[in-house]
Amino acid sequence: MDFKRADKVGELIQEELSALLLRRIKDPRIGFITLTRVRVTDDLKIARVFYSVIGGEQEKKNSQEGLDSATGFIRRELGRRLRLRYTPELIFAFDDSLEYGDHIEQLIREIKEDTRSDD
Repeated sequence: MDFKRADKVGELIQEELSALLLRRIKDPRIGFITLTRVRVTDDLKIARVFYSVIGGEQEKKNSQEGLDSATGFIRRELGRRLRLRYTPELIFAFDDSLEYGDHIEQLIREIKEDTRSDD
């Protein structure tokens, strides 16, 4: 089975980060977030963490601020837990693919309804 080290490290970061967010990070700005994926560069220096948030624009903004504020703590904790030579720099980014998928699904439903009403 062929895999890239960066992919494995990304999976480990996602698992550990999920546990940290659940148990250790108590920032009230961070709402109910779901980590959707972690992309790590091939040199393992940067990890882009994609997340989604339940709620509106204000919840997204607050969660981003909370995650940005906790980045140093999270990186230190990941360094202790993962025991990598170099702990990747963390960049948190909102993943809008779920919203986009919902929008496409809504459009398809509307097209089907229009087709049925024409019959």
